[in-house]
Amino acid sequence: MTPGTARSPVVPALRSARAVVFDTDGVLTDSARVHAAAWKEAFDAWLAALPRDTATSGAADGAGAASRRPFDAAEDYRRYVDGRSRLDGAAAFLAARGLPADRAAVAAVAADKERRFTERLRDRPVAAYPGSVRLLRALRGAGVPMAAASASRHAREVLAGAGLLDLFDALVDGVEAARLGLPGKPHPALFLEAARRLGIPPGRCALVEDALAGVEAGRRGGFGLVVGVDRAAGTGAAGTGAGGSGAGGPSAASPSSTCC
Repeated sequence: MTPGTARSPVVPALRSARAVVFDTDGVLTDSARVHAAAWKEAFDAWLAALPRDTATSGAADGAGAASRRPFDAAEDYRRYVDGRSRLDGAAAFLAARGLPADRAAVAAVAADKERRFTERLRDRPVAAYPGSVRLLRALRGAGVPMAAASASRHAREVLAGAGLLDLFDALVDGVEAARLGLPGKPHPALFLEAARRLGIPPGRCALVEDALAGVEAGRRGGFGLVVGVDRAAGTGAAGTGAGGSGAGGPSAASPSSTCC
């Protein structure tokens, strides 16, 4: 970065990075909230339709009722589906509840979630976090290469609707991940592909993420800096150090640790 960056609204920890890779949902745009709502509707509908005695073999007495309790759009979303592909997220949640997670069940829940999310996205475009926008523009002004990476097949549409797509030098979304056969988070393949497209080694890149699975992916991928965004922590955004505003702020982690 240029010396002028010291006076610009850039998170200080990013100043040493030669490039920055950004997750999208929950970091740049408020789409994580929309994903969580769609997941809740899909899971709750699936759970309500299950026979009362449905549970995996060996489940304890009363486990059936516990397995059918509603999906928590905050805790369950963060723990099981945030940052993961639809199929991986559906499988992780069903398995955690001790419910059958066969291919047909996982595909059905994932397809219902996709339908619900698409309907919400069509009705109202997702907004970008103002602080994150300021951060992106500051990095762009400093000449720092940037890539967006997301397990979502809707990332390009979401970024375009929020007016952010043109700020990035590269985008690796769920469509590209499927085409390339990239495994989902916490495997680092998605982010490594983004760094490759920027032409910068991961060790010289910073990664900005809000999902635990994504932070772990950054650690596994050997990124030089992983910045975890926790939008439930208070005011601020991915650019809090840059005077950002939103619903959470960043914390930095070395490649050998996690945060959020």
